[in-house]
Amino acid sequence: MDWGLGHATRCVPLIKKLKSSNKVIIGTTPLTKTIFDEEFPELQKIELPAYNVTYSNVLPLWLKLLLSAPKINRVIKQENEFLEKIISEHKIELVISDNRFGLYSKKVHSVFITHQVFLKTPFMNKYAQRINQNHILNFDEIWIPDFEDETNNLSGSLSHGLHFHKNIKYIGALSRLQKHTFLEKKFDYLFLISGPEPQQTLFTNALIKKSEHYPNLKFALISPNNSKPEARNLETFISPNAKALNNVIQQSKKIICRSGYSTIMDLHQLEIDFKNVIFVPTTGQTEQEYLAIYHRNKNNAKVISQKELFHYIFTI
Repeated sequence: MDWGLGHATRCVPLIKKLKSSNKVIIGTTPLTKTIFDEEFPELQKIELPAYNVTYSNVLPLWLKLLLSAPKINRVIKQENEFLEKIISEHKIELVISDNRFGLYSKKVHSVFITHQVFLKTPFMNKYAQRINQNHILNFDEIWIPDFEDETNNLSGSLSHGLHFHKNIKYIGALSRLQKHTFLEKKFDYLFLISGPEPQQTLFTNALIKKSEHYPNLKFALISPNNSKPEARNLETFISPNAKALNNVIQQSKKIICRSGYSTIMDLHQLEIDFKNVIFVPTTGQTEQEYLAIYHRNKNNAKVISQKELFHYIFTI
């Protein structure tokens, strides 16, 4: 899925395992191609239809997606037709789709990766869940990137409950990051930016403006955006590779980030104490709002809204 780089980065450890004894072809979009070219320059890549989903400055994500349904359905149809050609041309035996509903086939075994088996929407939840369920049932198998234990997992009721699919496997958290034994703390706060526009830029600008009021603190900013803000107490890292990302996260005393699931898996992989994490869920994205509250209650993470960020006091 190309609704953010998290869907691409979490596939990296899976691809590394598969390519040791299989021929792997990676389906990419312009958004995800950079990640896969960096991690797997030797593997063949085929460009798939892009969803090009953007958030709204005004509408919550669930409503924006509802209004975008005709466009999304067209892409699902296109990718399904395209996949059938790829299977024939390259003699594909197995298809693994990370949250792309159209990448299944009756000709070969099809696997769907998701942590959102049960949706969280403020309205029409049964309707949304039925659509989600019908799409998922097209696949032979579901892989959930989480732990099966209902009392000790990362996604809560998003992926734990009475399942409607007969073939579900929990495959553990997926992250391309690896914890180092020891790294000295270098930054007071890390701003970890992710997610589609325009919310990505709004989040970035709010954090940069906030940092200007704390000249005595040292900040780091990790951004997929090419713009590099200038500030004496802010060090910016543009689309760092896995090693650099590892280092900056582990060198930071506190982390401010979205509560996207891939980010949560990365923090878990690096054994970050969630007491030092401040989640700012993307406005209107109910999945992130749920995950933020879940980890506040379970792991004592701090949760604030984007509006509350302007009044939040940075302390060490």
